[in-house]
Amino acid sequence: MLFVANTAKDKIGELMNGQSLEQDYFVRVSVTSGGCSGLTYEMNFDNESKEGDQVFEDNGVKVVTDLKSFLYLCNTTLEFSGGLEGKGFYFNNPNAARTCGCGESFAV
Repeated sequence: MLFVANTAKDKIGELMNGQSLEQDYFVRVSVTSGGCSGLTYEMNFDNESKEGDQVFEDNGVKVVTDLKSFLYLCNTTLEFSGGLEGKGFYFNNPNAARTCGCGESFAV
């Protein structure tokens, strides 16, 4: 399961409205090689499902990931922090053994 915190839900809704995205759009999350810790999170809006996609809905937000990425993201919560010291969107991932200082990459 992938989870969506209230702060992330609010920001996702704001971004989708600002971009005039239709109701069939969802948040696609994936994990790719890269970053200073070895693996990097990617997130964008999408409206096309792919074979093998894992689909979750939490807090009114539909989140989709490929199966390989889900192995790294299981039980992860998507969060958002704003303000002067805010990180923007970030992932609270219990599977990460370590993360980099910027929070954009991790290792298992």
